[in-house]
Amino acid sequence: MDEQAVGEAVRLHEVAVQRRDAGGAREALEPCKEALALLERECGDGHPDVANVLITLGELHEDLAAYAEAERCYRRAAVIMEALPLDRGVLVRLRVQVLVRLGGIDRVQGHLDDAEARLQAALDLAESELGANDLEVSSACNGLGMVYKYAARFDEARVQYDRALVVCEAVYGPDHPELASIYHNLGGLEHARNHHAEGECYARRSVELRELALGSDHPVVAADVAALAALVDGQGRHDEAEALYRRVIAVFEATYGPDHYELAINLNNLGVLTAARGEYVEAEDCYARALVIKERLVGSDHPDVAMTVHNLAALHAQQGRDAEAEAGYRRALRIFTATLPGHHPKIATCREHLATLADRRDRPVGAGC
Repeated sequence: MDEQAVGEAVRLHEVAVQRRDAGGAREALEPCKEALALLERECGDGHPDVANVLITLGELHEDLAAYAEAERCYRRAAVIMEALPLDRGVLVRLRVQVLVRLGGIDRVQGHLDDAEARLQAALDLAESELGANDLEVSSACNGLGMVYKYAARFDEARVQYDRALVVCEAVYGPDHPELASIYHNLGGLEHARNHHAEGECYARRSVELRELALGSDHPVVAADVAALAALVDGQGRHDEAEALYRRVIAVFEATYGPDHYELAINLNNLGVLTAARGEYVEAEDCYARALVIKERLVGSDHPDVAMTVHNLAALHAQQGRDAEAEAGYRRALRIFTATLPGHHPKIATCREHLATLADRRDRPVGAGC
């Protein structure tokens, strides 16, 4: 083993992490790949340091919404860690991290049962090997909370987020930027419950903590601002929300280009706002752009795609374009029923809108609903 080459790999990995932390995920890819190649050559492709760099490379791809590439990196890291004995705390930590990242990718792709299983395995391993108050426990709980929120298991999500926050706060203190992700998710949970005023304080806290650490133009801060915008919008403060959405879209376009998933989310939300104002041309443009990005990144049968399809159908219904509206509602309902639990509110909402459209057109909705 060439110690100098290994040292260079370590340096390149640190450069990649620093660039990612500064918001430069794209610029971090090349040094991360170089570090990986050096370690594979010098240490072998089954070494835990290779797994560690693969996790970082997966995170970079995930930042750039290249989810298939991220999953490949995490799966390679998982194969390495599964072959190693858990005889050191650092190896346990790496295995937990791989499980958490894979669970996150499962959630993004709509595979909620797989995501829950991986994240529960990560939590069990972290608790048994690292202790109940370890940061890896907080990470696994935070991941489980996101899965439960997506599945409309809101009370279970809150339990997980609260536990994640307690652990993280005990380690870092109450004012550390590491807490921002949990506050962001707590705000998102209240948004999903339509408790917009209750969620605003969490969203503002996430922005406050992260902005102090990273500055106002960092893409991670922009994601926090986007969550705040949705909660402000939900309270009817549309001018304030619009300004926030446009700020976020500008940051994401400047950082990631025109095809990032975070951009799609905020275009969808801006579409909802402009549609409510009767600005139909801009709303339809926002939905159309969001839909193209989402379909390219997660496929045409993902529930997030269905959400934008549903919103576009609602816009068509507002304009009296009933045939287009019905086709959109039916497509959205098909995706929702195939991918979400039967009790999920999105399914009920879609059915209600189809029924309203049918009443307006004075004909039955039909058995297909």
